[in-house]
Amino acid sequence: MAAQDIAAALERVESVLRRRPEAGLHDDAPATAHWHSGTRVVSHHANGTQVPTDMPGEFGGTGDHVTPGWLLRAGVASCTATTIAMVAATEGIELQTLEVQTTSRSDARGLLGLADADGEPVNARPLDMQLLVRIRAHGVAPDRLRAFVEESMRRSPMACAIHEAVPLALSVDVGAA
Repeated sequence: MAAQDIAAALERVESVLRRRPEAGLHDDAPATAHWHSGTRVVSHHANGTQVPTDMPGEFGGTGDHVTPGWLLRAGVASCTATTIAMVAATEGIELQTLEVQTTSRSDARGLLGLADADGEPVNARPLDMQLLVRIRAHGVAPDRLRAFVEESMRRSPMACAIHEAVPLALSVDVGAA
């Protein structure tokens, strides 16, 4: 889809949401993960898309699929790039290059339930996360592009979810034995 088509689509949605703000609140498509065996899991989208994951060999997996942690980083990178492209389209910025790389650092002891030297459990979450945005646009100054990317980050749902720590509720259905 061309930038002007994206801008027109976003304009239509914005027009509706200004008139009916309640229309903006919606349930997102669920991701349903099914365990297959070992550490292999396949996540399903309602549209039929399936994404297999597995753990590396040192964690009992085969290492032949991406890990769930990589999917998190990929989701953040993809969402950020998509948001930047959408904002660029609405502002008439013609992108030449857009690449977003998400990296993180983790402590594997958390996944294994191990404690630190002081006896405190090691947290299983990534310790930190970094985004590197490579962007180029004809006729747009580097300072303007940096400011543009920073503004886009405030609109990126996945980046905001990580940055602002979305509450996570847990329900458990143990089923009949």
